[in-house]
Amino acid sequence: MVRTVAVVGCGTVGASWAALFLAGGYDVVATDPAPGAEAGLMAFIARARPQLAELGLAGDGALSFTENLEEAVASADFVQENAPENEAFKRDFLARIDALAPEQTIVASSTSALLRSRIVADCARKHRHIVAHPFNPPHLLPLVEIIGEDDAVVERACAFYRSLGRRPIVLKREAPGHIANRLSSALYREAVSLVEQGIASVADIDAAVSDGPGLRWAIMGPHMTYHLGGGAGGIAHYLDHLGPSQERRWASLGTPQLNSEVKKAIVEGVEEEAQGRDIAALEAERDRLLSEIVRLKAAISSD
Repeated sequence: MVRTVAVVGCGTVGASWAALFLAGGYDVVATDPAPGAEAGLMAFIARARPQLAELGLAGDGALSFTENLEEAVASADFVQENAPENEAFKRDFLARIDALAPEQTIVASSTSALLRSRIVADCARKHRHIVAHPFNPPHLLPLVEIIGEDDAVVERACAFYRSLGRRPIVLKREAPGHIANRLSSALYREAVSLVEQGIASVADIDAAVSDGPGLRWAIMGPHMTYHLGGGAGGIAHYLDHLGPSQERRWASLGTPQLNSEVKKAIVEGVEEEAQGRDIAALEAERDRLLSEIVRLKAAISSD
């Protein structure tokens, strides 16, 4: 049973995790050696609490902060690790956590692209290590991608995340980027290609996603979307009759290079689209709308 969670690394993702765990009623011991990490964590949690309360998570877990890794994990029932995305660093760091954490503690690593088998290679108790990759910000977005080797550990982790209203999905085998980042990368490759070819502006490419298929994808994924696109015959009809058109589009997709010219066009296009709004303002707008979408989906699902 999880009572105390150690949040190791309190950057954007770690702070978001901490806010979620606290609002779920779990005690959190946070650690990060970076200067100003504690103040940044507290500021993030203060901003996130009202958002979480609107989503029905208004628990009041106790928060403590330490710069000492051993102290942070010594009494933890669950460790959420958010160290930098560097394989050599993570491999050594997870081995240190493995040596310090209690034997039954699950160690969950947030990594967007690294392979679990490589980052846990030096751990003595590999079976209790999982990858638990969220989509940012994890206190608002329900998705958690899980990769592990011990079915019992994976199920315990999934039950923990479900207690927080998350949607854990379990990969059958590991792959660089897991599921969501691979899909996002495929889409972004073509978005960059459209810029490279001069087909549309950055703002219009973004609008084509957010005001078109992105709205459908907030409700259901690509397979189910095309299932409805097949009419009464569903996905089988779609694949039989419109599959060839998919293949023609696949064949025409670009393979852009992020050279200086393309990067300059993207940066200038994003600046124009942002219309003077800084990162903080854009994040606030994103989080407000995400909260509304998540709350609406939850309300509809409970009807």
